[in-house]
Amino acid sequence: MARAEKKRAASTASAAEEKPAKSADRRPLYFAAVLVLADAALVALIIAFVPYTKIDWNAYMSQVDAFLEGERDYTKIEGDTGPLVYPAGFLYVYSAIKFLTGGQVFPAQILFGVLYIVNLSLVLLLYVKTEVLPWWALGLLCLSKRVHSIFVLRLFNDCFAMTLLHAAMVLIIYHKWYLGLIVFSGAVSVKMNVLLFAPSLLLLMVKAMSIKGVFFALFGAAVVQVLLGMPFLLSHPVEYISRAFNLGRVFIHFWSVNFKFVPEKLFVSKELATALLILHLTTLMVFAHYKWLKHEGGLFGFLHSRLKHAKSILQFFSSQPRPSILSKEHIVTVMFVGNFIGIVCARSLHYQFYSWYFYSLPFLLWKTHFPTPLRIIIFLGVELCWNIYPSTAYSSLLLLFLHISVLLGIWFSLTEYPYIDNKRT
Repeated sequence: MARAEKKRAASTASAAEEKPAKSADRRPLYFAAVLVLADAALVALIIAFVPYTKIDWNAYMSQVDAFLEGERDYTKIEGDTGPLVYPAGFLYVYSAIKFLTGGQVFPAQILFGVLYIVNLSLVLLLYVKTEVLPWWALGLLCLSKRVHSIFVLRLFNDCFAMTLLHAAMVLIIYHKWYLGLIVFSGAVSVKMNVLLFAPSLLLLMVKAMSIKGVFFALFGAAVVQVLLGMPFLLSHPVEYISRAFNLGRVFIHFWSVNFKFVPEKLFVSKELATALLILHLTTLMVFAHYKWLKHEGGLFGFLHSRLKHAKSILQFFSSQPRPSILSKEHIVTVMFVGNFIGIVCARSLHYQFYSWYFYSLPFLLWKTHFPTPLRIIIFLGVELCWNIYPSTAYSSLLLLFLHISVLLGIWFSLTEYPYIDNKRT
């Protein structure tokens, strides 16, 4: 009896010790909810009291008008800032916005305010589920003056593209690969910058799915593009593809935030574009071999493991890799880092492009071994560079230095074990 009572007392004490830990584990969730409510109030105040900045809204509406009036030749769909250069999903999204708002700015701002909160909620879900940051650091996701402006004072299409991208990532961390790829393709149809995530996503798919599964997922994504572009592909296919998927666009030097220190002649040159593309692809390959596939023996070890278990070509295409269930942290890490490599190697980043990677910045900083004060300094330094207008040679150099510092910090950090089955400690 005495022994049983001792066991009961020990178990009670153990349970009492575990309660604070369980309570502490819920702090990120509670704090995330507080952040969403607080930021919703802040967004409402910004819409009510901060003047709207006219940049692309009128051009968007002019392009939508041309589309709704029946124009299907992409070379003839233009606005006051130039020709339409986005895929067809952009037109459908902004046609819906015009229908809901009547083309008026103020109701559109309210709609984009709701979009901002939806996007923030998706991002916070990614952070809470990966458990990379301490709970208090989630507040950094609400501190960007520039990102608030991009959403509710500029109404850029980048906002819809990145919200869809983050929705796709949420689906993918729950291993909803096929649906995630469809949403990802929808994001690409709004703006092509989302393709910066594509190499990372493809690698994750090959790690998690059979070759047949990868093929069907990619096929589903391609079908989305074809269906959305069908009105243009049937009438003016060359014009649509050349304008909507133009990878060779040269941006204006004045608007560059990251390479303002480069002379304009060099900035617009093909040599710089080629060098940055080679650097981009090389860096992706190096990270894939030494970081993202480290536990599989690198690129060649991974390919060998996929081949050695297949006794026939049919089995190679249909067999599932072993192990194959990827951890949430690994999925988000590979996606965010792959996109960030593209950001570092981009020839030109305009002010709205900050939304392409701002929401990954705290995650990336906490994947490094930097001390927390340095992480916060880097975060604030990046934000400072994006709020200097117009950008200068010095602000661009500082931004490039901070980007490279983060990337090197990730390179020298420990690599997380990628799988949740047979997980190593």
